[in-house]
Amino acid sequence: MADLRERVDQALEEFVGTETAALLDLDPDLKPVVEQARLSVAGGKRIRPAFCYWGWRAAGQPDTESAIRAAAALELVHAAALVHDDIIDRSPLRRGRPTAHERLGDGLAIMIGDLLLAWAGQMFHASGLPRAFLARALSLWAEMGRELIAGECLEILRTGRPADLDDSLQILRLKTGSYTVEWPLRIGAVLGGADPRTLRTLAAYARPLGEAFQLRDDLRGVFGDTGTTGKSPLDDLAGRRPTALLALSLTGADEGDRTRLRELLGGPVDAAAAAQIQRIMHRTGAPDRVRQMIGERTEAARDALRGARLAPEAVPALSRLIHEVTADV
Repeated sequence: MADLRERVDQALEEFVGTETAALLDLDPDLKPVVEQARLSVAGGKRIRPAFCYWGWRAAGQPDTESAIRAAAALELVHAAALVHDDIIDRSPLRRGRPTAHERLGDGLAIMIGDLLLAWAGQMFHASGLPRAFLARALSLWAEMGRELIAGECLEILRTGRPADLDDSLQILRLKTGSYTVEWPLRIGAVLGGADPRTLRTLAAYARPLGEAFQLRDDLRGVFGDTGTTGKSPLDDLAGRRPTALLALSLTGADEGDRTRLRELLGGPVDAAAAAQIQRIMHRTGAPDRVRQMIGERTEAARDALRGARLAPEAVPALSRLIHEVTADV
């Protein structure tokens, strides 16, 4: 996994280096945009490229640099989503650094997110894979974008509405779970010409694992340490995001705690308010219920790999990725 991350990092560095140099050739005043674009791509575990690459290998395809470049393009989709997400949530930090809108303002941050998304498509199509292979994945790329945007829009539309666990699970599937695990894995497999049986196996693995990943992310967003997550623990609470954790807290609280929780979420959420919210959440048992949901989905992903008829090297790699996306809960 470490070697794969290094190769993805190198592919991104080469691509972004070429593109940012072209921007500076247009005008040196674009230097702040170039610097922020580079920062937005730097860091991260490269989870989405890993799933795409191992979807390719699960289809029986060999290791190639073209496949690495195609997989790395998905990290640019992720980087774009993070830039836009940070603007919507008014997040001050990302990976321990000031976010794009904090450094440059909303206008330039929006443009940088759009630029990263354009780069993603460009890098994918210029990966070096045969055109016939790329054509197989075009509809999946479009569907991934549709679900990502739909999930983000639904989160905005449903923020502040009465808590509903089903609504929260739908948002996490669309906004993060599917574009983190399912779509990258399917895109890699379809690029590699996977047969229907392989695609069914990978879907049975990816869908619960994507949900587990987002449930873990929501839990860490409220209870995680900034030094580990690189984000402020106030973001999710201040944004009143309709997460499963919040839905379970509101429905599981007694009348007094539910009223107090709504009061706290209705005003400015500072560190003192966040601490009170966390205590109420613990009293409701919601964090433990979310951990249970993560465990159930993780086990479903493992079950899908038991006896799976995939390329031999793919099964242990996909097993390791389960740990990568669900650890520390």
